[in-house]
Amino acid sequence: MWTSTVKTLITAGVVVVVGMLALGRAMAHCDTMEGPVIKEAQAALDKGDVASVLKWVARDKEEEIRAAFAKTLAVRAKGPEARELADMYFFETLVRVHRAGEGAPYTGLKPAGTEVEPIVAESDRALETGSADDLVKQVTAHVEEGIRQRFDRAFEARKHAGESVEAGREYVAAYVEYVHYVEGIHSLVMGHAGHHEETGKAPETGHEH
Repeated sequence: MWTSTVKTLITAGVVVVVGMLALGRAMAHCDTMEGPVIKEAQAALDKGDVASVLKWVARDKEEEIRAAFAKTLAVRAKGPEARELADMYFFETLVRVHRAGEGAPYTGLKPAGTEVEPIVAESDRALETGSADDLVKQVTAHVEEGIRQRFDRAFEARKHAGESVEAGREYVAAYVEYVHYVEGIHSLVMGHAGHHEETGKAPETGHEH
C-alpha cells in the first residue's frame, strides 16, 4: 500500500519532472523562433522598447542587450533586407545570453515548426488557460509510474536476494536505482536543485521572487 507521504511525493514530482525537462531536451524551447523569448523580442522591436525582454537575462547582461537592441533599431530603418538581418542578430544575441544564464550552450536558433516536447507545450498551455490541472495530471502520472516500476523491480528482486550472489547483486542494483530515484525526486522537490542546477544558482534577473 502507498502511504500518504509517498502520494504527496508523487504529486510534488510535477516540479521535478518539469525541472529536469527544462535542463534537458526541453531547453530547446527557448531556441525556437516560436518560443516565448523570440515572441517577446519581436514585439519589443516592433514597439521600439527593450524593457519587456530584459527579464530573460541577468542584471549584469542588461547593457549588452540594450546595446544590441539599439543597434538593431538603427539598422532596421535601412530597409526590409537590413531589417531581417538586424532582427536575426538581436534574436541570436538575446537567446545566446539567456541560455548562458541557464548554464546551457547556444547552438543556434531553431526554425518555426521545430517540434517541442509535449510536456513543455502543455506547460505553456497551462499558463495561457490559467489552469495547471491537466499538466499536474500528466506529470504526476509519469512520476508515479517511475516510482512504481522501480519499487516493483526492487521488491521482486528482494524475494530472491538470498538465493545466490548473483541474485543478491541483482537486488542491490534494483534497490539502488529505486532509492536513488526517490531520493532524487525528494531532493529536487525540497529545493536542493532545479532549473538552474547546472550553474549552481539561479541567474540574477531584474525581478525579485
